[in-house]
This record gives sequence, C-alpha cells and structure tokens, in this order.
Amino acid sequence: MGRERERLSAVEVRQKPAGKYADGDGLWLIKTAKDRGNWVLRLTIHGRQRYMGLGSIAKRSLADARKEAARWRTVALDGLDPIAEREREMRDKKKGMTLLRDIAREAFDARKASLRGGGKAGRWYTPIEQHVLPKLGDRPIAGLTQVDIEKTLRPIWQSKADTAHKALTRLGMIFDYAAAHDLKVDRDVVAKARTLLGDQVHQVENIPAMPWAEVPAFYASLSDGSTAHLALRLLILTVVRSRPLRFIHESQISGNVWTVPAGMMKGREGKAEEFRVALSSEALKVIDQARARALDGFLFPNVRKGVISDATMIRLMERRGMVARPHGFRASMRTWLSEATDAPHAVAETILQHKVAGSVEAAYNRTKYIEQRRIYMERWANFVTGKADADVVRLVQTAA
Repeated sequence: MGRERERLSAVEVRQKPAGKYADGDGLWLIKTAKDRGNWVLRLTIHGRQRYMGLGSIAKRSLADARKEAARWRTVALDGLDPIAEREREMRDKKKGMTLLRDIAREAFDARKASLRGGGKAGRWYTPIEQHVLPKLGDRPIAGLTQVDIEKTLRPIWQSKADTAHKALTRLGMIFDYAAAHDLKVDRDVVAKARTLLGDQVHQVENIPAMPWAEVPAFYASLSDGSTAHLALRLLILTVVRSRPLRFIHESQISGNVWTVPAGMMKGREGKAEEFRVALSSEALKVIDQARARALDGFLFPNVRKGVISDATMIRLMERRGMVARPHGFRASMRTWLSEATDAPHAVAETILQHKVAGSVEAAYNRTKYIEQRRIYMERWANFVTGKADADVVRLVQTAA
C-alpha cells in the first residue's frame, strides 16, 4: 500500500460537499452532506480488500482519524484482522463493564433447575439480594476486590453468621459463573475475602421444642377443626418438615401411606429422594377432616391463594405465648423415641427423614423400615391423643 499525499485539511473536512475524498494511506472521508460524513479505512486483509469504519466527523477529528487509521494499519501489518481485533476489544470492554447485579441474576437463573422448588422460596438469592447487591450490585464484577467483599460482609459476619456465610458462598458461585463466561474476574477473590473476614464465632440456635410429655395437652387444644389446627395436628403426628406438610396433596396419599415427592424433601432437587410416611389411624382421621376444606386437591389451602404459610402455624403458637415452634415437634418425638420406646436408632432416624449410613442402607431404610416405622408412628399417635399408658410418662419423669 503506497503512501499518498495527504489531501485534506480540517477546513476541507468541514466545508466539502457530499462526496468521497481520499486523505492518503487508505483513509477516506465519505460525506453524505456538507455537515455529515464518516471516516473509512481501506485495508488489504489476507489478500482481500476490506473497509473499516472509523466513526463520524462529528465525533472524530481529522487528526484523530489519522491516528486511528495508523493504529489499525499497524495491526494489519502484523498479520491480524483489524476488524476482528476491534470486535474482540469491544467484547472485552463490554465484559469488563458487566455489573455484579446482572451476572448474579444470570447465575441464579442458571442454577434454578437444581434448587428446591426452582428457587422460588428465595433462599439461594436472598442473601445476595439483601446484603451484597445494595452495596456492590451496580459495580462491574471484573473490578471487585476482596477488600470490597470484606467491607460489605463485615457488618454481618458475626451478628448474622449463617446469612453472611451463605452470601459469601453464593458469591463464589457467581464469580465461577462469570469466569465460565470469559469475564475477566479473579476467581480467588472470594477465598481472599474469607481470609480477611476471619473465623466466625457464633452459636447455632436450635429451634425451640416442646417437651414430649406436654405434647398431648397441646394436641388436645387443637380442636376447632380449622385449617391451622388440622395442619398442626398432622405435623405433630407425621413429624415431617413444614414445607411438605403445607403442600400435601390428595394425590400423594395412597391407603395408609403418604408419599412425599422428592422436590418437597430437604436437599437439592436431583439429589433428594421421595419419602414414604407411614400414616397412623389418627393421621388418617385428620386427613379425612382436612379433605372437607381442600382446594384443588391441597389439604391446607390459603384463604386467598396457594397453601398456608409457615407463619400460620408459628403465629398460632406465638399467640398462646409459647416458646416452642412447629418444627420443634420433630425433636419432641425424637426424644420420646429415645426415652420412652425401644426404637432402634436407624428406625428412629428414618422416621425423621434423616439419612442413615450409606446410600444403599438409606434406600433400604426408606422401604423395608416402613412397617417398623408404622409401629412407632401408631404408638406416637396413641401417646399424643392420650390413649397411651400414662405410666410411661410418669416412669420417665420419675427416672429424671
């Protein structure tokens, strides 16, 4: 490409009418009107003639156009495609400007399928949304450092230790997701932030449980046949977790067995397994009562939409001035099994849907143990309804 005499001046750029004007070395001014025009660089790339736009005269002066043309001519002389290189630079620049808020949402959406209930409960995203995005959400993820993360989580690192830990773990997943999409991020930045934050000193608080000897009196007080009373009664009788109880559907019940879908069990979908609950005679009576209030097959519907919330049962106990919470009935029964029955450890743990030993034994527990579990579920139902021998309670209380 021979060098031509520079033919244009800044004045000519402004005053020339519509037309095509050479400036030399492949740089051209293409004007569509006196006050409108664009710079175009003609290049030979891998034996082919290409034209590369360099911007309008409104945004790029003659001097700037010449500098830009010289830059891309050098790239071409190095054997590279200037147009492809510019596109790559633009992509890199765009990646460098990707906000944490945007990539966090993308990472969450990508993980939804593996989250319980499709992540609708918000437990995965909430720690990020509430404690990270308000401070860092509008900053490019590529520019975030361990100090930024440390300063963001420091206020809750001890006071809300579990939430802070979850937020940091989720951030690590978000940075991994960003790196997988070729964003220029430091994948070690979260580990570095964890080092800066140091160890957490906190006590895990157990959910308050009602002493098992007091459960029969409480069960008897749930007598008005309302949705909340029936739900609490079935929760006590089956000792399942709140979520599968609230979403129990008639289609899940076959005879005296309630099959809880895998998606309702604790653990990530794809790894959780369905669980068969042995229903006592009392539990079947409660289910029959609930059917009269069922809506679309759900035994415990909300008066407005969907099913009852966790708060429905919790508030009932709070209004009575109780410290114990619905989830605590699992501990009540587990203690009863240990102190007032001869239930084998594996059977007692399986009743509470806890995994025992390896996966093979766990699968065995969920099938072959169901008849053994049924014995203790019936005994538990007899106890909470006052049909059990009261001497058992007195014997345990005296021994204590």
